[in-house]
Amino acid sequence: MSTVAGVHETYLWMREKLKDVVPDFELKHKAELVFEINRLKAEKGAVILGHNYMEPALYHTVPDFKGDSLELSRKAVEVKGDPIIFCGVRFMAETAKILNPGKTVLLPAREAGCSLAGSISAEDVRQLKQRFPGVPVVTYVNTYADVKAESDICCTSGNAAAVVQSFKTDTVIFLPDEYLAKNVAKETGKHIIFPMSHPSGLRSADASLDYAMIGWHGKCEVHDQFTVQDIERVRQQFPDVVILAHPECRPDVVAASDFSGSTSAMIKYVEGTQAPRYLLLTECSMGDNVAAENPDKEMLRLCSVRCPHMNQITLEDTLNALRYNRYVIDVPEEIRVRARKAVDRMLAIG
Repeated sequence: MSTVAGVHETYLWMREKLKDVVPDFELKHKAELVFEINRLKAEKGAVILGHNYMEPALYHTVPDFKGDSLELSRKAVEVKGDPIIFCGVRFMAETAKILNPGKTVLLPAREAGCSLAGSISAEDVRQLKQRFPGVPVVTYVNTYADVKAESDICCTSGNAAAVVQSFKTDTVIFLPDEYLAKNVAKETGKHIIFPMSHPSGLRSADASLDYAMIGWHGKCEVHDQFTVQDIERVRQQFPDVVILAHPECRPDVVAASDFSGSTSAMIKYVEGTQAPRYLLLTECSMGDNVAAENPDKEMLRLCSVRCPHMNQITLEDTLNALRYNRYVIDVPEEIRVRARKAVDRMLAIG
């Protein structure tokens, strides 16, 4: 098949899948990029991992595996291709490298960070461990490798409660997402404190304190924007709507929603629901991706919150990552080995 014919066939397939979420002129342009990425990927024996927050024209066309952070962590262990191109943000690509030290891992954008991952440092974790000696550290996978290396175990939004409950100790340190920690504390029946909010300091040996979880004031800049008022306004207009909230949302938003779960859990919920319409309180590109997969169901298109970091991953840069072998993700071996233990423990719990 000629290149022209291949691009046209790619465009027709993309139009059929994405006509309701991507303008036609954009599909025509991006079909050329998709065709070339898939051609070059096959030629080089590469594998592409795509997070649920990727834009629809990328998400539905070039990844070999798609999913949330836990699913992609599992796939990173299983993949045979090399290099691995991670269409997500830096901490995700680092996790792929932690699990695949002998392979080249590429991040299409030079800077694709994360407000949540950037909210805590390895030194912050070390200081907390000094203040609360012997207390196990549970760290959200949305963190950088050096923070994972200071942790006992990682977790995702989907298995956070199970990870916390896996410890037999009375107290755990849960980092760095404030809202996820509060939501998990509520689910597991634990009282939570935030020691950095107390200038006088807290001592783990202080028996007068009643707490079972120690948190940190990190937040996702996307999920932090959703409010209960948003939910109330939507319900006034659409009383029969089903509202799904990510666990990184504020606890009152989660409580006011009909369902809360990881991005993959939200996708499965939409696939199975009989509700006449639904609303996703999460990153808006995921909403477009879910709508494309469920054309028979009505999604309320009220989301306008795009992650500026995920938005840096484009088809153009994914193609350049393949062409020029950029940008290579490296994790120092001493950090990688320690971080690997925390990630492996997470994967063992599921």
